[in-house]
Amino acid sequence: MFQSFNPQMIVNTKFLFFTGKGGVGKTSTACATAVALADEGKKVLLVSTDPASNLQDVLEVELTNTPMAIPSVSNLYACNLDPEEAARAYRDRIIGPYRGKLPDAVVATMEEQLSGACTVEIAAFDEFTNLLADPFIVDSYEHIIFDTAPTGHTLRLLKLPTAWSGFLEENTHGASCLGPLSGLSEKKQIYSITMDALSDSSKTTLILVARPDESSLLEANRASKELKEIGISNQALIMNGLMQSYLPDDKVSFSFYKRQRNAIKQMPNDLKQVVTFSLPFVSYSLTGVKNLRYLFKQYTMPATKSEAEKQTISLPDLNKVIDDFSYSNTRVIFTMGKGGVGKTTMASAIAVGLVEKGHKVHLTTTDPAAHLEFVFQNSVLNDQLTISRINPTEVVEAYKAEVLSKVSNDLEEEALAYIEEDLNSPCTEEIAVFRAFAEVVARSEDDIVVIDTAPTGHTLLLLDAAQSYHKELVRSTGEIPESVKTLLPRLRNPKETGVVIVTMAEATPVLEATRLQNDLKRAGITPKWWVINQSLYATETKDPILKGRAQAEEGWINKVTTELAEKSAIVPLMSEENKGYEQLKIFLNATK
Repeated sequence: MFQSFNPQMIVNTKFLFFTGKGGVGKTSTACATAVALADEGKKVLLVSTDPASNLQDVLEVELTNTPMAIPSVSNLYACNLDPEEAARAYRDRIIGPYRGKLPDAVVATMEEQLSGACTVEIAAFDEFTNLLADPFIVDSYEHIIFDTAPTGHTLRLLKLPTAWSGFLEENTHGASCLGPLSGLSEKKQIYSITMDALSDSSKTTLILVARPDESSLLEANRASKELKEIGISNQALIMNGLMQSYLPDDKVSFSFYKRQRNAIKQMPNDLKQVVTFSLPFVSYSLTGVKNLRYLFKQYTMPATKSEAEKQTISLPDLNKVIDDFSYSNTRVIFTMGKGGVGKTTMASAIAVGLVEKGHKVHLTTTDPAAHLEFVFQNSVLNDQLTISRINPTEVVEAYKAEVLSKVSNDLEEEALAYIEEDLNSPCTEEIAVFRAFAEVVARSEDDIVVIDTAPTGHTLLLLDAAQSYHKELVRSTGEIPESVKTLLPRLRNPKETGVVIVTMAEATPVLEATRLQNDLKRAGITPKWWVINQSLYATETKDPILKGRAQAEEGWINKVTTELAEKSAIVPLMSEENKGYEQLKIFLNATK
């Protein structure tokens, strides 16, 4: 279907950037590429700038932020830059001079404004720029491979002249990610050199990594278009984890294979124009140099344990989650997690399960990639269930229009361009969506409200710190909606609100869900349930490849149940054809 990815034949630039959604295999693919090139005799530096990096786990060696030789691979060096730590140091450098001089509430607001994803990304960019701008390091290696590329939003911010002016220190325009660049003005020239290198096709290749599933391919398409717009046009796509065949008499194997093929058929047209390679779905864990070397040789390897050796991990099913919320009469339920883990299906199934228990339920989504209309298409709904969708594009455009209408007549063109890009940040979307679902929750006082995707703890703290959100609304709209005033206390009240973290039993989804939970706890919200979704471990597959992957899930299931979750449930991998009210009832029965 696609040509197999072979670095020796494909890689012809000094810099390689791997990017893609969490859990698609960026780190393992970047590591395998680095090992393959080093085995060819080329001197390679592998650098991770991923906040959820497991680079040292994959290479099975302790790493620091200084390049070090990998003992088992001649010519390979690696370092693990920690953007979270870089962001902390960055915040301290910017905020430190104001401590003790400004009120504590003002300092707290500044800290939270510099705690978001934009700050972490820019701090990460600062870290790897230090490498790219060092001639000694660049000249010492034939290839420098980065695990995780900067987003188009971050790079566009860095290209705007206003980002380097004193404007940020004075603006009151109401954008959501205030000042992430305010400490970097002295590095303008170095950043300019780095940006030039990124957009030079003779120097840089961007490798988009995706799984053959809808949400992963949509994210790859978005990243591809964003980065092309700013000149990073030398791109390739790796379709990672592609099932080569299926076991004819194995229902799970056939369902998995069919779902992947359907996702590829529906691949966005723009993404189809990017040269595409594939890597196989493998049963073994992609850790250790030996296994990394297998990957490009197309080894899949069957399960290594017998049935007698398999652990028995017994977890409740999704129905127990529904029973718990029904019994405790929880009024607001969120499903949260990274894209592709099945939040929409879980939210829909919880809503249907509660309706079947006699509750009146309102189901809504704020996920731009989720379509509840699609899930419930051509379905006769129970009259106790109502459905809505908060369209992020619409609410963000309305919010941006409000903010810009207040400032557009007072600013020069460059300053206005900065504000417009600042308003393209992920935080802006969360704030705008927050207002919209605050209204939904307030309007549905008599219903149990199930919400697919909620704001992160960072956004909640940003809205709440020193009443920054209330001030934001006063500044931009002149009023504070009552729904906003009452919602934050409700979210923090465990008797009213329950958060369900949805994950998969794999490294990146679990690590990112852990960060999400920590983020929420900072905001005073403790998730009640973790749901391990799409689990092969919980199936009865006979396919040797899938059984091997099921064994690899055991460690992550144990980590969730023993270290992370207050309560946990597991849902087996099933066909994605869970569409319609009656089909979701069948799905719930099948998980028992």
